Amino acid sequence: MKFTIKLALTFAMLTAVCCQCGQPRYDNPDNKPGGKEQENPEEITTPVDSVFQITLKDDDCNFADWADYGVYVPTGKRRLQGILILQHGCGMEQFGLTRHYDLQYQAFARKWNLAVIETAIHGTCGLWGYPEKGSAAGLEKVLAKAAVKTGHDEIITVPWLLWGHSAGGFWTLGMLRDYPERIIAAVCYSAAWDPDYAYTQTAAEVPLLLRHAGKDDGDPSSKCPETARHTFTKLRAMDAPVSIVLNNGQNHNLSFLRTMAIPFWEAALKQRISSSGALQPLDRKQTWLADTTTFEIFREEGYSGDKTRLARLPDEASAKAWKEFAITNVVTDKTAPAAPFDLTAAKLGEVLEISWKADADVESGIGSFNIYKDGSLIGRVPESGVFQDYDRNGDNTYPVPAPAMKYRLTEVPSKSARIGVETVNRDGLKSSITEIKYKP
Repeated sequence: MKFTIKLALTFAMLTAVCCQCGQPRYDNPDNKPGGKEQENPEEITTPVDSVFQITLKDDDCNFADWADYGVYVPTGKRRLQGILILQHGCGMEQFGLTRHYDLQYQAFARKWNLAVIETAIHGTCGLWGYPEKGSAAGLEKVLAKAAVKTGHDEIITVPWLLWGHSAGGFWTLGMLRDYPERIIAAVCYSAAWDPDYAYTQTAAEVPLLLRHAGKDDGDPSSKCPETARHTFTKLRAMDAPVSIVLNNGQNHNLSFLRTMAIPFWEAALKQRISSSGALQPLDRKQTWLADTTTFEIFREEGYSGDKTRLARLPDEASAKAWKEFAITNVVTDKTAPAAPFDLTAAKLGEVLEISWKADADVESGIGSFNIYKDGSLIGRVPESGVFQDYDRNGDNTYPVPAPAMKYRLTEVPSKSARIGVETVNRDGLKSSITEIKYKP
């Protein structure tokens, strides 16, 4: 494939930008995913969930040297209603696959009956960034393989939620151009290269969130601010439900965008998927407008002014989240997480092992667990740090897989005791305490 010297230099500079700062941190170096093809990836398959990897290579991968895809499917008899597809930027494949192990994304997927697919495409983003040059066809091959592996034939046809960072944002806009009928909603994190795409009216029905960091958004040749502004202007002129956010003080590789993306996707899911499974436009009686200068938000219904300069969001909740994100660069969780369940305590030699299960908070994941004995706090899992987190660069998850939900008491109670566990989300909100009575 031929590129001009100028464009080739742009790809090279964007690769450097994507990797220049905010690299993922890993509590345990052994959990750090490698940047090479994983020959025997760990597979987790239970009656509830499936986590596995699919690799394309050789003739199946004409758009890269090879491409790995991490897949999460909440396995069961329920028909899936969509897929969350997470596309990285230039060079970020070096960190491997992590987000299909992410308990927060898994909880989001279970809540909305979605599969999750994360990519790690090992090749030049100047090729795979164009869906029409093979990466879209590669995704279709992965969907077909995942359908066979899980028995969910609907994976091949259900619609998508898209996330794309940098060159992945460029790819996301290309998918919006080529596959608008398949997209529920899309989020672009510093999308690059300012494509001058012609979008259809079907594309103009897709809720789209565009985030950029202004003058701090990478090398100027990447044109990330221009991409956001020009795409916003073009699609808003078509009356599309598009919103734009400038994260002042952050940059191309630093954003808390996940905190905004999830409520945005949820708002779109509530309205876009009909009872038949077909996609439908947003309900005008529910949509809200937002002034990108004053951050004022208001209902679209009844507004008679010029809407083209205003962001348009699916509903009141997403508009309020947008306002908070635009002003503070993060959306804070307002609700407590669910309590742990299936709590057990069993004597193992000279220790008492406590184990439990817990669903991650959809809005803010799992920060830690507090352990109680007879109402008194006696421990924390993990002892320090976060149970599972994500970096604010490429949204990569660590540690992967998540630690075991277990705690060991070195002193076994000699008499009956109440053992309790509570979940603490990453915003510090606590669940109710789940208790059992241990009898020696």
